[in-house]
Amino acid sequence: MPYWFHCNFSLDERQVRYVLVGGVALLNYVEGRNTQDIDLIVTLADLEKVPEITVESLDNPYFARGTFQGLQIDILLTKNPLFGQVQQKYVAKQAFVEREVSIATVEGLLLLKLYALPSLYRQGDFVRVSIYENDIAALMYAYQPDMEAILEELEGYVGAGDMGSLREIVAEIEE
Repeated sequence: MPYWFHCNFSLDERQVRYVLVGGVALLNYVEGRNTQDIDLIVTLADLEKVPEITVESLDNPYFARGTFQGLQIDILLTKNPLFGQVQQKYVAKQAFVEREVSIATVEGLLLLKLYALPSLYRQGDFVRVSIYENDIAALMYAYQPDMEAILEELEGYVGAGDMGSLREIVAEIEE
């Protein structure tokens, strides 16, 4: 049985509010994405309810990295207002390995991917930039979401300069 099944069982059993995001969540909507970790949105208090997840780094108030039985888990903490908003507003229940999992909606995934792009560009992490832009394009083509509404929501979390760049990226993908 996959590791995620056991981890999910622990989360449900302990009444941890979580949202599955990242590559595994993306696979629920589009094919072809390869990932080697699990990405979750969770509160720090809820994370502490799951001692099976060994937190290896918590250097940033918005992110933590941990492991569960050798599987890497990237944790987006709800102290970041956008992550909290995605956890509150952009969640659906989906069947996954014979159980229901809280998973980010297409709009939630787009918000997270777009939000990350400016930082990835500044870091010069162009491999991840290309992966994220491809993920965004795949979701846009497959689901035709209201990108203007998504960009408007993102304006509250991203600076004006970065918003201009994100609008350009979305416009290029839409062409």
